[in-house]
Amino acid sequence: MTPQEQPAKLAKRAAFSGPKKGRLRIVLEMIKFEHSVFALPFALVGALLAARDAGRFPTLWQILWIVVAMVGARSAAMTMNRIADLEYDRRNPRTAMRALPTGELSIGFAWAFTLLASALLVIAAWQLNPLALKLSPVALAVLFFYSYTKRFTTWAHFVLGFCLGMSPAAAWIAIRGSLDWRMLILCAAVTLWVGGFDVLYACQDIEFDKTAGLYSIPKRFGVSGALLIARAMHIVMVGLLVWLALSFQLGWPAWAGIAVVAALLIYEHSLVKPNDLSKINAAFFTVNGYISLLFLLFWGAATVVGRP
Repeated sequence: MTPQEQPAKLAKRAAFSGPKKGRLRIVLEMIKFEHSVFALPFALVGALLAARDAGRFPTLWQILWIVVAMVGARSAAMTMNRIADLEYDRRNPRTAMRALPTGELSIGFAWAFTLLASALLVIAAWQLNPLALKLSPVALAVLFFYSYTKRFTTWAHFVLGFCLGMSPAAAWIAIRGSLDWRMLILCAAVTLWVGGFDVLYACQDIEFDKTAGLYSIPKRFGVSGALLIARAMHIVMVGLLVWLALSFQLGWPAWAGIAVVAALLIYEHSLVKPNDLSKINAAFFTVNGYISLLFLLFWGAATVVGRP
């Protein structure tokens, strides 16, 4: 940083920092900890389906380590994403005030936190079973790979979706020590769900992606085309949930859950229009949070109702 740049940077940081925040709060904001609600419920459904298939309930020990593994994996992935995108975050007005661009957290701290969170995932996998432990480095590799995909492919949204889509299969493995092909249906459904709402969210950055040379579905197909693609992804997602409910012969709570998810997805898409993206945060954060939590509620009940 040149002497001329330093005062401007300090002034910028002071203007936006407001009251001093604690280190923990800054870290939680960096990794968007509250967004764990998106993936964790689907992982827990995977665990409940695995336990149902085995004719028993999961132990509290298993649930504990699944939650720890999910928190570790997501924290590592989000921090790695912020490290990889640091220069882009500095240039993008929407992200310029994040912790790393403003210097609230250092790159060294971010790397250390990534290693710590990765170790947490590996330890949790070790506590679950040998297959989970063997696959933990593979999971981390996929999570870290996503951070670089928008540099070379329009379809990075699907990679992000798969990062969360792995969670039900990982939870099944955590419970059973093996994988059932039916979990791939739920993995595909979560992949399309997450990828679809990421397409919606990416519509905000279409102009920045053009100037920065990044790839995205909105950049390639325009906002209108992106909204149609996201809608198609979510329609297929609902169809996959129907297939999954049939394959496990689940009772009425599962079907009620599918109806609720479909209704919320319709509402989500009604909030976002090609000429009006002002409600994108409501569509992204609020509605999807309800989708994941209500899916867990209804499908969790379905694993108990009519248990073999």
